[in-house]
Amino acid sequence: MTDAPMKPSLQRPIAPRIGASRPVVSPIMPSVVYASETPDTLDDQYEGRTQGYAYAREGHPNADALARRLDAMEGVSGGVVTGSGMAAVAAVLLGLTKAGDHVVGADQLYGRSLRMMKEDLPRLGIETSLADPTDVAAIERALRPETRLVLIEVVSNPTLRIADLDGIAQLCRERGVLLAVDNTFTTPAAIRPVDHGADIVIQSVTKLLAGHSDVTLGWVGAREATLNDAMRVFATTTGMSASPFDCWLAERGLATFELRFARAQDTAARLAAHLAGQAGVKRVLYPTRGDHPDSARAQAVLRGRGCNMVSFEIEGGRAAANAFAAAAEGIAFAPTLGDVGTTLSHPPSSSHRALTPEGRASLGISEGFFRVSVGLEDPEALITTFDAGLAAARAV
Repeated sequence: MTDAPMKPSLQRPIAPRIGASRPVVSPIMPSVVYASETPDTLDDQYEGRTQGYAYAREGHPNADALARRLDAMEGVSGGVVTGSGMAAVAAVLLGLTKAGDHVVGADQLYGRSLRMMKEDLPRLGIETSLADPTDVAAIERALRPETRLVLIEVVSNPTLRIADLDGIAQLCRERGVLLAVDNTFTTPAAIRPVDHGADIVIQSVTKLLAGHSDVTLGWVGAREATLNDAMRVFATTTGMSASPFDCWLAERGLATFELRFARAQDTAARLAAHLAGQAGVKRVLYPTRGDHPDSARAQAVLRGRGCNMVSFEIEGGRAAANAFAAAAEGIAFAPTLGDVGTTLSHPPSSSHRALTPEGRASLGISEGFFRVSVGLEDPEALITTFDAGLAAARAV
């Protein structure tokens, strides 16, 4: 299935005219409350006969401006901006399910998504199962008559496995099950899940979309208006509000998103190729490499787009990992991704620390495993820094 091109990230001023002119940049509107003329006016707003705002927890101009742009990029209408990526995940898992439902999740979801699946949903009477998203038969075996929803990521964290998105979407259609896809790693620059049959798309706007590590936001959008309405009501009721200032910063970040994505992706491919030839590197994971376990699917689903994430494993265990991180000066050792600067993450000590060593080993995560979010540095300078880290690791 072919993705429709991502819509351009055009600025859409939301301010009224000031005399004969209009602001080019969306202004920040931090007001918590909005005044209406009469009770009838307020009724018209709440019942959809006119547009307006009443209380910022229910929505505000900056959130709406950002939502419109994200909607266009992901190919949906009526998406909801939330206070974080996990708030968007919660709006799906808790806003669209009820006690007695069953949810299937990919077995390598983001750590907090896994925690919600394993601990929070069962506590509320919602049963859950985990299955390998690279194997549609495994997802099918996990389905039950009461299954309401399947949640996957296109590319897994941190081993960068590629989900069988088309196969899972077809399965969900046949079974009448909702398919929600977290598109944070890949972004609409690489793939639009709704074009592959997904019902719901999730973004942690905090990451690549905003792109500067100064925003905490999420977004979720669905094909059907009834799903968006249910998630919006849940987000409003539970206070998943987005800050106007963060929405304004994210809208600013979107203006350069496509340029940042392309540059980081090109550098990531170069870094992966370089690391693969270095002594002390046991393996390199990058979706477009021929030695990736899902390389054929990566070509079919991502159409040659490897994105900006690279994972690799070095010899020497934890001691070598410590040496590498300390010697890679200028690379932030931080469990995040999508910044303009490259960041280095060590899953055994961060995102996957709650797993037993055996549990991590089953996923292919050793003490020498690193995940890299490639930024906008000069590629040669970045490679030089990684070489210094590898030299230090080999010395150990």
